Amino acid sequence: MAYKPHRVVVVAMEHFAPLDLGIPGQVFRSADSDGRHRYEVVTCTRGGLPVPCEAGYQVLPDHDLSVLDSADTVIVPGIHGGSAWDNGTIPDDLASALRQAARYSRIMSICTGAFVLAAAGLLDGRPASTHWRHTDRFRAFFPRVRLDPDVLFIDDGDILTSAGSAAGIDLCLHVIRQDHGSQIANQAARRCVTPPFREGGQAQFIERPLPEAGGLSTAATRAWTLTRLHEPLDLAALAGHARMSVRTFTRRFRDETGLSPARWLTRQRVEHARHLLETTDLPVDVVARRSGFGTAVSLRQHLHAAVGVAPLSYRQTFRDTAGVT
Repeated sequence: MAYKPHRVVVVAMEHFAPLDLGIPGQVFRSADSDGRHRYEVVTCTRGGLPVPCEAGYQVLPDHDLSVLDSADTVIVPGIHGGSAWDNGTIPDDLASALRQAARYSRIMSICTGAFVLAAAGLLDGRPASTHWRHTDRFRAFFPRVRLDPDVLFIDDGDILTSAGSAAGIDLCLHVIRQDHGSQIANQAARRCVTPPFREGGQAQFIERPLPEAGGLSTAATRAWTLTRLHEPLDLAALAGHARMSVRTFTRRFRDETGLSPARWLTRQRVEHARHLLETTDLPVDVVARRSGFGTAVSLRQHLHAAVGVAPLSYRQTFRDTAGVT
């Protein structure tokens, strides 16, 4: 059987966010390698008609909503106006098309595209995210949605939602990683010149008081830590490298990353362990030591908490996925 790329259908709405509309095509096409097109990205509108944005131009897509019938993944970019934004409703034909697509496709939104999914009834009773600035408006229109505006994105299985535009990039890379593993996702990130991995649970960069004048960034210490994940690092060691007190370091670290140092370190170690499981045949106990967990039991506990499977099961699942042609 001939290989068929995964079809991503982007639904462009009036008053679309220009950057959001371009993200899926840019990121998913960056997953191509070795002459293999892993994703096909197409764009549609209601009636195949042109739609305007507030940047002074409009787009004319190649498809109408009927292309949703062939979608493997559907993505709704953010909006800056229209009925979903103004009163929490969308046209019946669009709502029906999205609900039908949700029966057999993965559904995603970027930023305020979550308003469209919620207006279609797809988010009722489910966790979702959108841009933190629009939390009150969203909750007023859609009280049945379990909104979490404090994270970059939420993966709820068949429906995924993200915060602002940059979080939409994170979400697309997350999907590529789930589909094809970290090597392909990292390759796509490099081509887009963006960080390859930001955990969905990381806090949005919500407005907050600036750090005290004269303070130092923890960025250098974070970079230093990533080269020493196999070592028994603790909070005192990190603060010492940053030449800060533990209290100052912890506060500044959280200001810059949205996470405590311990939680951030655990996530980096899990990420490194996943990479080793995907790309090497190292025994699990060696993976555990090289990622800083020390023992296979500790690695198993942390990996299960992060992705719900044991190391060997994770490796086998990835190998099965990566081997599909």
